Amino acid sequence: MKVNLNLYVLFIFLGVTQYSLGQNWTLVWQDEFNGSIGPDWVFETGNGYSGWGNNELQYYMRENASIENGNLVITARRENVDGYQYTSARMKTQGRKSWRHGRIEARIKMPSFMGSWPAFWMLGDNITSVGWPKCGEIDIMEHVNTENLTHGTIHWEDHNNLYASYSGSTSTNVTQYQIYAVEWDSNSIKWFLNGNLYHEASIAGGVNGTSEFQNTFFILLNMAIGGNWPGFDIDNSAFPAKMYVDYVRVYKAGSDPNPSKPVTLYQHCNYGGYAVGLNEGTYTLSQLQSMGMVDNDISSLKVASGYTARLYQNNNFSGSSILLSGDDNCLVNENFNDITTSVTVSKSSGSWSTRIEAENYALMNGVQTEPCNEGGLNVGYIDPGDWMVWDVNLPSSGSYTVSYRIASLNGGGSFQLEKAGGSPIYGSLSVPNTNGWQNWTTISHQVNLSAGQQQIAIYTPNGGFNLNWIEISQGSRAVKSDEANEIKDQISLGISEERNLLLVSGIAEGLSYSIYNLSGKELLKDDLNVVSKSHSIDISGLSTGVYVFKDLKSGISLKFIK
Repeated sequence: MKVNLNLYVLFIFLGVTQYSLGQNWTLVWQDEFNGSIGPDWVFETGNGYSGWGNNELQYYMRENASIENGNLVITARRENVDGYQYTSARMKTQGRKSWRHGRIEARIKMPSFMGSWPAFWMLGDNITSVGWPKCGEIDIMEHVNTENLTHGTIHWEDHNNLYASYSGSTSTNVTQYQIYAVEWDSNSIKWFLNGNLYHEASIAGGVNGTSEFQNTFFILLNMAIGGNWPGFDIDNSAFPAKMYVDYVRVYKAGSDPNPSKPVTLYQHCNYGGYAVGLNEGTYTLSQLQSMGMVDNDISSLKVASGYTARLYQNNNFSGSSILLSGDDNCLVNENFNDITTSVTVSKSSGSWSTRIEAENYALMNGVQTEPCNEGGLNVGYIDPGDWMVWDVNLPSSGSYTVSYRIASLNGGGSFQLEKAGGSPIYGSLSVPNTNGWQNWTTISHQVNLSAGQQQIAIYTPNGGFNLNWIEISQGSRAVKSDEANEIKDQISLGISEERNLLLVSGIAEGLSYSIYNLSGKELLKDDLNVVSKSHSIDISGLSTGVYVFKDLKSGISLKFIK
């Protein structure tokens, strides 16, 4: 919260870049603010010394922090208390929880008006003995006035015993939910906005006197009014003003827990973020939370051979579900991202199944193979009239579920499963748009097949897709319900001419939604209680790219390009 009086430039600055979520993190502490403020927070009272060292104008009170719809709300008010014209709240984990290194993140939206100064930050535990700035300070997020920026800064006492600071910033719409985070180890501190790295400082070996940042720090949240940085021109029409915090989470770096367990759940796509290993059994939400999982926060999983995992939308194994018998690197593709609330892990029932790698064809016409981002090769360059034939030996005649791992930049393709030679035709499927040649999804249908050694084939009346594998399973498997397909057909997305609004139509009830990037990271979330056939969502804070819109009431997900 201190103003950046000096700028130290003896640090690494990488600029804004896309960050890979491949680092494994284990969740070690969280406050989701579901119903109450957790017990690890201490509230400040008053105006501190000289307005907390910044000539701030507000008087802090516990009463200005509350819970609304699963969010912490810090409310700044214009009211006279003890000689001060404004009140707000400032809370900290000092004396109760502190950490050395890790990933510290929060999902926040906040007001933007002249005189506002909300912050999510950390101070060294030893501040009571050595004082500031010698204790060190890490500002994860600061915003002032009406600017469209968020700032990340460190403050410390350098090797010459002088105050020093180093700051970076990036543009965003702070009035919408954004995820603000730092990743901090013995060598560096990195700042992220919605998973994108925008600033980095080296602290390796205590360079430039930064040894403070090898100590333990506690977390603070507050919203100041006025002060040396925002100034003293306060927009009094903005009160009461509310800062919303969806959650605060702390992770420690580490390898997968219990990697030998049959199922491992991961926070992010591509097996990133924290991980939770599960043995055979059933797991309610409370059991999963005790193991470190956060509700509605799973984006990928690994399933060992011989096991299945069923993920449920609701607690106690109810609501929509999806059954998986193998690894899935991104549940966005299955319309099940950030939905999991309860899980069952079972040994496979013994019913027969086989997976055929697409490139292991016996015969083909027209196709080529290429490296696949899920490992090995996939078949690509599939054009109209192309075909492939595979050998298979089925144990009995009857109903089978045939699943296909496909990717398509534009969609519009189609294919039919048939006996080699063209007759009979067992079934056909249309290929959806996955917005990329390596953005994979799985589509399935039920067909009747005969027993014995035989050759099956895919023929493509319309091409334009890649194929990674085919899986044939005896009996029925979970596929999307007709009701869900009907809802999906009704929902349509568009982008305004200025490309700052997502236009949603086909949802008659109030809109409750989330928006994710293709790594499965939630970027925006809101609940619009306006009953209308069309809605508009402010996406001005999103950079150019491909995103996933999810209607939280139906569970339907659709991709869009900004």
